[in-house]
Amino acid sequence: MKILGNDFVFIFLVTVCVMIIAFLYSDKLINKLYAKSMSSRDEILRLLDLMFVKTTEKKITQLLLLLSFGLGLIVFFLLWPHFWLGVVAASILTVVGWSVPLMVVKNMFEKRCTRLVDQMVDGLTIMANGIKAGLSVPQTMERVVENLNNPISQEFQLVLDQVRFGRSVEEALLEFGERIPRPDVQMFVTAINILKETGGNLAETFSTIVIVIRERQKVEKKIEAMTAQGMMQGLLVSMMPIALIVMFLFMDPNFIMPMFNTPLGLLIFMMILGLIIIGGVVMRKIVKIDV
Repeated sequence: MKILGNDFVFIFLVTVCVMIIAFLYSDKLINKLYAKSMSSRDEILRLLDLMFVKTTEKKITQLLLLLSFGLGLIVFFLLWPHFWLGVVAASILTVVGWSVPLMVVKNMFEKRCTRLVDQMVDGLTIMANGIKAGLSVPQTMERVVENLNNPISQEFQLVLDQVRFGRSVEEALLEFGERIPRPDVQMFVTAINILKETGGNLAETFSTIVIVIRERQKVEKKIEAMTAQGMMQGLLVSMMPIALIVMFLFMDPNFIMPMFNTPLGLLIFMMILGLIIIGGVVMRKIVKIDV
């Protein structure tokens, strides 16, 4: 404890450990960080392309660098001369700033997929009525494009464009199912492709799929209502340590400041953040139920 009580000795020991780890694993760490960074950028570009948002790799890279290293440097200089507090805050903000855009884009993509599945109830009803009137599958999809909004209109229009350029309906629908990885969409694509080969009543099949989607939506909403309390409790428990730290900063700064202006305090603070994140992830996995 005497060694840990001396800030200079503690800093020296931590620096030596970091240098040894960096020397032994620098190549692996750099390659892993590079692969992780590029995979995040590529995934963002892929999801944006699936949502019909056109952009370039250069713009996404600039955005990621600005939100991560840019904001990290700004925070570091704002907290100067508190060197260690600035390093910790800048490091955390850099990691968060690089991860948040992918999380936001994934959330946007999931919402778009959910909205498309919700629109399939009306879309399949229109298609079923069109099949009963003697129209083909592409013709019924044209009616959906004319009567419904995005995103189902965009997706069906892309399928129709591919068919006009010479692709078969089966191939265009399979690609549609790959773009929207939802069970209801897969069921719709599989039903059309099988019935076109074996024969069957498409209108009745579409009506059955509509019933299945509605029942699934009822179950999902019921589960969301039942798990909402658990999600809120998990959020409150995760935020409670941060709230206590903020409260002590206002009530008695001298009591809590050693956590931010000493190396040992910063180490403890980072452990607290790590445990909060791990606890939040575990509670979310326990409460969240996939249908």
